Order: sequence, then structure tokens, then C-alpha cells
Amino acid sequence: MDACAVLIPCYNEEQTIAKVVRDAKKALPDATIYVYNNNSTDRSAELAKEAGAIVRSEFMQGKGNVIRRMFREINARCYVMVDGDDTYPMESAPQMVDLVLHHNADMVIGDRLSSTYFEENKRPFHNAGNSLVRASINHLFDCKITDIMTGFRAFSYDFVKTFPVMSRGFEIETEMTIHAVYNNMQIENVVVEYRDRPAGSVSKLNTFSDGWRVIKTIFNLYRNYKPLGFFGILAVLLLFIAVMFFIPVFADYVRTGLVRRFPTLIVCGFTGLAALQSFFSGLILSNMDRNARRSFELQRNALHLQYLALERAEKEDGDRNA
Repeated sequence: MDACAVLIPCYNEEQTIAKVVRDAKKALPDATIYVYNNNSTDRSAELAKEAGAIVRSEFMQGKGNVIRRMFREINARCYVMVDGDDTYPMESAPQMVDLVLHHNADMVIGDRLSSTYFEENKRPFHNAGNSLVRASINHLFDCKITDIMTGFRAFSYDFVKTFPVMSRGFEIETEMTIHAVYNNMQIENVVVEYRDRPAGSVSKLNTFSDGWRVIKTIFNLYRNYKPLGFFGILAVLLLFIAVMFFIPVFADYVRTGLVRRFPTLIVCGFTGLAALQSFFSGLILSNMDRNARRSFELQRNALHLQYLALERAEKEDGDRNA
């Protein structure tokens, strides 16, 4: 097991990848640096290897696929994830590692939005998208996360080995954040300086297509993690529609003593039934969700015992070798 593993997903970053590896080695001299090459067509893998990184490959395209491979293959006491585009200062990494190893943090967020991001980033739609995603998640999940989409994070062993990676692309950061919030994991924040990509380096994030994927991810995770809230809102909307259509029918009945809009009345009845069904679906799914959270806590406890056993075995091996 590595004491600390630096994980760098990489796709066509030959301009910056060697510098990121060197900066990581300088900031965390005891860490093992892993670069996962995601079908790069330039010299990224070669330059990363020359700079001293362990280079591996993920052939399924997408950042989420790369992170799934990383988390599956690497065992470490602490993980630092950073993009290969040299937009994050590795000088902040030791503080992030310390929060994981000595302050029980499960995830440490490298917060760009509280420092230089909006001045350095030259893409206004990215700036607006980051603010929108942050506001949406903090409102829907009742939390105060300062930077949702940052690619600079540190993780504990528990987080990495219990995080089910479902995303394939850049929506992975959103999924990570919601997973930590939902499971009541300890989240810490470190404000980091952000610098824009150097000239000639191109962002792989598509503002509109990837932004749409992020929005869909938030929607799906809210439905899965907060079923009573999601289906409760749906029930209220359906009930409101049913009442709005029923009022004219009822007013006409009071005035004439006749029901002359039977089709409308039937639609109101079915819409009201759909509202009730939605509400009770939310109740049932909420109870199932509560049981899933209990199972998750038991899984974390078993995983932590496994982690302690690995540490103990390594210590015993070290004592024998000494």
C-alpha cells in the first residue's frame, strides 16, 4: 500500500503533463505518482514516464472511466487527484494530505472559486456553469460546498473504496461531491490558487454537452438520494394540476346542480390518484434508502477493519525485514 498516491488522469496534455509530475514529486516527495493515459494521441504518456511517473492506460474514453480504473487498482492511505493541465498549484497538496491522514477527512476539496478562478478562467459560460451547479447542489442537498467541479481533491482510503463510480465523463466530480455529502462523510476545504491553461493547451470540457450531463447527473442523484423530496415535489405539482382543473367543474356544479364536464372530472380524479401514488412511492423509496444507508455504514466499518489489517501486515513485514 502506498503512503500517498497522486492520481493524474491524462488525455493529450503533452504541454503540461511533465511539469505537473515534477511539481507533484517536489510537493510530495514520498508519494507515488500515477498517470493514467486515456487514449492520448500525442506524447503525453512518454513525457510523463520520463518525468518519473508510473504510466498506465485506460482505453474506455472519459474521465469517469479513468477514475474508476484508478480507484480500483491503487491502494493508498491517502489519494490526491489532480488534472494534468497545470491549472492547480501542487504546493497546496501537503495541507490536503495532512487533513486526510491526521484530521480524519474523507474528502478535501481544492477550492478554486474562492480565490482566482473567476479572474483567471477566460470562459464565461464555464464560470456561470460552476456557480449554477454549486448553488443547485447546496440547495437540493442542504450543504455548503464551495467548489463542486474542482479537479483537485484528496481522498481517504474509505472514500475511494466505497465510491461507486457511475459516471463516464466530467460529471464525475459532481457525483463524488454528492456521494460524500449524502453519506455524511467528513469534507474539508482548502482554498487554492487557480491559473488558466497555458497558451496552446485546449480544455477537453465542452461547455454545453458536458454541462447538460452534469445537470442530468444532479437530477438523477437527487431522485435516487432524496426520493421523498423528489416524489413529494412531483405529488404537489400533480395535486395542484388536479385542483386547478377541478375548480371550474365544481363551480359549474354549484351553479347548475349538474356535472357537464365528465372528461375533465375523470382527468382530475386520475391526476389526484397519480399525486397520491407519487407521494407513497417517495415514502417507500425513502425507507429503502434509509436501510441502504445502514448497510453502507456497516460496509464502511468492515472496510476500515480491512484497512487496519493491511497496515498491520505491512508493519509486521517491515519489522521482519529490519
